[in-house]
Amino acid sequence: MPAKEDRSALTTDTERRPLGDDQPALGAEAERHPLGDDRPVLGAEAERRPLLLVDIDGVISLFAFEVGAQPVGSFHSIDGIPHFLSSGAAEHLLALGPIFELVWASGWEEKANEYLPHLLGLPALPHLSFERRVRGTRHSNAHWKLDSIDAYAGSRPLAWIDDAFNEACHEWASARGAPTLLVQTMPASGLTQREAEILERWAQALAQGSTSR
Repeated sequence: MPAKEDRSALTTDTERRPLGDDQPALGAEAERHPLGDDRPVLGAEAERRPLLLVDIDGVISLFAFEVGAQPVGSFHSIDGIPHFLSSGAAEHLLALGPIFELVWASGWEEKANEYLPHLLGLPALPHLSFERRVRGTRHSNAHWKLDSIDAYAGSRPLAWIDDAFNEACHEWASARGAPTLLVQTMPASGLTQREAEILERWAQALAQGSTSR
């Protein structure tokens, strides 16, 4: 997958939500939502948190980096396919957990929970299922995810971090009636401090009611 030039695309300018002691623990076991097998019911507090939809390839599983410029992380075999998993990206994702409801939005689907918890110390998370199967491949656009994301998110505010947005993604985000943030990564570096800070600021402003919609 060729690297993307754009690092992030914002559809709203918002900030980070303050934490509360009564928030459910990240990765805590939850009931399944009656509208879908992959949607958890975590209570009113979780419903007030925005969703963070997380791609894996190009965000946590990195590629296209130059020899000698390897990020912090290590190679692992995922169903016989080598993947370089970023420990730095995993740390940033863990830090975002208390302020977002994290959801895997990747062609890995259930494979994310089979591998990433024990390889990177990440919690098991709900995952989206896609009609178009893409496991083991890396596509240069993200439009094939939109139907599943739209159905899962409903009218909730959401942020989506991915390395492969196309124009359809930006049009969809602009047309949503809820605050929506697209954050694009470079597949050679993935989720870094820069992207994590963009997400934190957006969630904070959302909690303060400073979004435009």
